[in-house]
Amino acid sequence: MAEAILNQPQFQDAEKAREYLESVRWANGVVCPHCGIVDRHYKLEGISHRLGLYKCAECREQFTVTVGTVFEDSKVPLHKWLQACYLMSASKKGISSKQLERMLGVSYKTAWFMSHRIREAMTSENKLPLGGGKSGNDGGVVEADETYWGNNGKQRKGARGYDHKMKIVSLVERNGEKRSFHVANVTAVTVRPILKAQIAEKARLMTDQASIYTKVGKEFAEHGVVNHAAGEYARGDITTNTVESSFAILKRGLYGTFHHVSEQHLQRYANEFDFRWNTRKTTDLERTACALRGIEGKRLTYRA
Repeated sequence: MAEAILNQPQFQDAEKAREYLESVRWANGVVCPHCGIVDRHYKLEGISHRLGLYKCAECREQFTVTVGTVFEDSKVPLHKWLQACYLMSASKKGISSKQLERMLGVSYKTAWFMSHRIREAMTSENKLPLGGGKSGNDGGVVEADETYWGNNGKQRKGARGYDHKMKIVSLVERNGEKRSFHVANVTAVTVRPILKAQIAEKARLMTDQASIYTKVGKEFAEHGVVNHAAGEYARGDITTNTVESSFAILKRGLYGTFHHVSEQHLQRYANEFDFRWNTRKTTDLERTACALRGIEGKRLTYRA
């Protein structure tokens, strides 16, 4: 019988967790977080020095593997951080802070802070345009759509529409990355800058019949439109089924796991679901390591 993953040493011992994190973050050599120099360091191994402490031979500053990361200055043992990273990476529809509180043996406030720091680590920093491939001009297919969530009962009885709801615009490159954006309003004015900034000009854009895409669609190599109002969901390879299926996972997580997400933090939750979507073809451990590689330079000021 295979050993339970959370029984592995890095999830049970703080020092093993530190060694594991060093192997993930510094796979190509120890990097000083103060000056960025690689492999110009030495270990401080005196009696008064804590384990894992290094000193840069270039800038003379001391550091550990958590300096400059979302884990810095946390009193939570590092192996519990790795457990939280694994649980959030492996839970396809997310895991609530209350569940983390129970499983990690920490306070709810600490679990909430931990989960938001990990969501920050999951936020993609990829700036390459979608649909552009490695060259940036490969003409791939990108689907765009919007979805609405939350704020139920916050409009007068009998009113219609989605103005009162929270709004998310998502872009999905077929066989590629997904990127979501929490917007104040879904209009051509708010959506056009997102599409122009995130999608390559030679990409093929696929949307539904919403008028917000009509004008901006002409600025790409092709704009394929499916008319949902007429019951059309695919015409050849023109469809928005991929992006819509990603919304299904997001909605199940928001409704079934988190129940309530504020406007202030909705973007981070969207980033978390995008991260799992973009790494869905990897194992849970590989996804966890991917999240850990994103912890650098994303410190949040509140304490845990």
